[in-house]
Amino acid sequence: MALPLSILDLAHIGEGETASDSFTASVALAQRAEELGYQRIWYAEHHNMDSIASSATSVLIAHVAAHTRTIRLGAGGVMLPNHAPLTIAEQFGTLETLHPGRIDLGLGRAPGSDQQTMRALRRTPSSADAFPQDVLELQGYLSGESRIPGVNATPGKGTNVPLYILGSSLFGAQLAAALGLPYAFASHFAPAALEEAVAIYRREFKPSAQLERPYMIAALNVIAAETTEEAQEQFLAMKRQRVVRFLGRGRSFTQEEADMILESPAGQQILQMARYSAVGDPGEVKAYVDDFAEHAGADELMVAFSAPDRKAWMRSAELLAGVHGI
Repeated sequence: MALPLSILDLAHIGEGETASDSFTASVALAQRAEELGYQRIWYAEHHNMDSIASSATSVLIAHVAAHTRTIRLGAGGVMLPNHAPLTIAEQFGTLETLHPGRIDLGLGRAPGSDQQTMRALRRTPSSADAFPQDVLELQGYLSGESRIPGVNATPGKGTNVPLYILGSSLFGAQLAAALGLPYAFASHFAPAALEEAVAIYRREFKPSAQLERPYMIAALNVIAAETTEEAQEQFLAMKRQRVVRFLGRGRSFTQEEADMILESPAGQQILQMARYSAVGDPGEVKAYVDDFAEHAGADELMVAFSAPDRKAWMRSAELLAGVHGI
């Protein structure tokens, strides 16, 4: 059987678009993904980014859930140090109560923002130090076994929303293994530690009430098109877009300028972030995805459709589903 395929929807706001346009596109993608047989869609918490609309992650999940019927939806992830665990338990307990059996809660410890925004969130650099304890506190609220005497999440208590640990380093792998939770590695933008993180997670995993054996989700970028040339054009457009996002600092670049920057050391770093990218016609994409799944030792694949163009974005989802056999 083909591995389950899931989607990381970055709720991208394209050039000339509004956040409302992004939400409309996210609903359309979720409805089509549901028809095609994708396992789940996750939305990531980012702040102070003009190109990403998923900052209020639980609200976006609620909106998409109200317009779909069966596909699982969740956070990939909530940056838990930005929040009180009780608040997140109440939010996701509410979602699970409204949409039973369809809600996931992926947890990360990064700020999801820059230093100034971190301060605006009332978060300090040391906030991440309490991440393991915060995960356990959150888990207690959702299981109905609160670690804070006399404090319960309503809604939330007893909903047992499944938790996932997200990471791009070895820390997340070790924590997920110690707590017996599924682990999702962000190899779509931080590929360097994938192999070592997977090895540590599987070697050190301890069974838990939620999970008997390790469950590993690996992420990759996908741009599938009718022809190799079309896919490569979309891939180049994505790389140029990332130059503006990561290096622009408020300014734009011509295509020629962006291409020159991609050849610089800073540009090479951007290219390295996209190391795991399946780009090509359906056959080429299937071959790459199959090889990546084996390389990562994955139980499930989380796909970020990276084409900047909305039609190409949706077409990638359709073509991948067709060749992957979900």
